[in-house]
Amino acid sequence: MPNGTILLIDDETLLRQAVARTLELESYTVLQAPDAHRGLQTLREHVGEVLVILSDVKLPDGRGLDLLSRYKALAPLAEVVLMTAFGTIADGVRAMKEGAFDYLTKGDADEQIVVVVDRAAEKARLQRRVADLEKKVGTQYSFDSMIGHSPALEAAKKTAQQVALTEATVLLEGPTGAGKELFAQAIHQASPRHRKPFVALNCSAFPKDLLESELFGFKKGAFTGANADKKGLFEEASGGTLFLDEIGEMEAGAQAKLLRVLETQEFTKLGDGRPTRVNVRLVAATNRNLKQEAEAGHFRSDLYYRLSVVVIPVPALSARRADVPALAEYFVRHFAAKLRRRPLVLTPEALLALQGYAWPGNVRELKNVMERASILTPPHQPLAVADLPIEIQLALLPETLADGASDDPRALRNVEKQHVQRVLLECGGNKAEAARVLGIAHTTLYRKIQEFGL
Repeated sequence: MPNGTILLIDDETLLRQAVARTLELESYTVLQAPDAHRGLQTLREHVGEVLVILSDVKLPDGRGLDLLSRYKALAPLAEVVLMTAFGTIADGVRAMKEGAFDYLTKGDADEQIVVVVDRAAEKARLQRRVADLEKKVGTQYSFDSMIGHSPALEAAKKTAQQVALTEATVLLEGPTGAGKELFAQAIHQASPRHRKPFVALNCSAFPKDLLESELFGFKKGAFTGANADKKGLFEEASGGTLFLDEIGEMEAGAQAKLLRVLETQEFTKLGDGRPTRVNVRLVAATNRNLKQEAEAGHFRSDLYYRLSVVVIPVPALSARRADVPALAEYFVRHFAAKLRRRPLVLTPEALLALQGYAWPGNVRELKNVMERASILTPPHQPLAVADLPIEIQLALLPETLADGASDDPRALRNVEKQHVQRVLLECGGNKAEAARVLGIAHTTLYRKIQEFGL
């Protein structure tokens, strides 16, 4: 199996061919160039393949040390190993400072060249894997990845995109399950801090003492059981973004410490006499009206105003029902991939029921419903209304109960149809149970179902 591609640049033909042969025996693909001009041209043509650039320091049209920055600019994820016939410590130090992986003397044993190239290639592979992961994360948590185009969602996205490029503190307001953390991650990914950590904490998950330890850390021996230094999340997030979810649940003492960190970008750990400096951008979220909480004295007003430089209302799913079909289709495909089966097909009636439901649990509830349906609906069978939870089925009733022979829902036929349909829904589609509740024979129920088109 090939080890990868090496670009070898050297004007000494015999030496270049000998080194290339050595590396080819180690299963590398070796591209050769006799001078800097053709080396750079080859690198441009194969930039996505080259793991290591093995370049002579003295070339007919340039010096390797001067070319180092051009190699790295063209292929930042590749590693550069320089070779020279007359190595000096000064040149070696300069090469390493300017980004070379290593500095070899010509005539070194083949084994040494292979070892250095192997190490450089492994580092380049790792850098590419990290870059691929960063790209996937950036795509997954970008504003473009947010599904839906309802006016409420677009307004929130527009504000978030504008503030992402700044250092301003952001407060996300919206109900639980609406996607506040997704907004926080998108803000981080669109900001100049996107290569630094994104750290999240749910403030409601920790009691007072533990929350402060999580946020600020402590020194060894600060209290019984503190057997080692602990970094707090502010330190972990330094250079990046700290997301504090459900910040309205934070106790008053922790609020005071948080305010000081926001104002000074420093704090003192428990058991430490010296302050710790950090550089953190804060994004907070709450499912409460924090302004009213502050006015009522339940939340520090000074902290509220420090947090609410930009307030972004994240809309509930009930405020963006036009987005429900697109979200449902996305989750169906997502769970089909996880379950390794074909995606469910949603019937028009099922989509109508999904749009008619109030979604008190917001996007999180819709995701759970689609996961349940993906697991329980038999393969190759479309997702029908009867496959949805009973509370969602009932959401369709006002749309369908009054379509009998008379337009008046008080007509006897419509009242009977409504009652039969409601009992069927309450029994989860179990016709035997529905017939028992209605006090009629199975055959009578089937006749009613056919008569009413249920």
